[in-house]
Amino acid sequence: MTGEPALRLTVFIGENDTWHRRPLSAEIVHRAHRAGLAGASVFRGIEGYGSSSLIHTSRLLSLGEDLPMAIVMIDTAERVRSFLPELEEIVGDGLVVVDPVEIVHPRGRAR
Repeated sequence: MTGEPALRLTVFIGENDTWHRRPLSAEIVHRAHRAGLAGASVFRGIEGYGSSSLIHTSRLLSLGEDLPMAIVMIDTAERVRSFLPELEEIVGDGLVVVDPVEIVHPRGRAR
């Protein structure tokens, strides 16, 4: 298998984060789709904390709100970098991470 260089863009937000009364995770996914990124996936965490230092967990009902979420997108460096201004506009207290990855296509499944 051979790989090709790409960038992984991960956005960490809270489940209750919104943009104009819409879930922020949905807004990010729809903007990524409009921007032509190869794909986006949203993952809901079961426990975590962020800048508030308050631990959110699905194990305790009283703290089970606003669980951590991660939206992950992988594409070419050019597409990921051109999408970053979209995130600057809408991600407030969240964290945006860009890191290099290698995309490996199993044999017979090349793009």
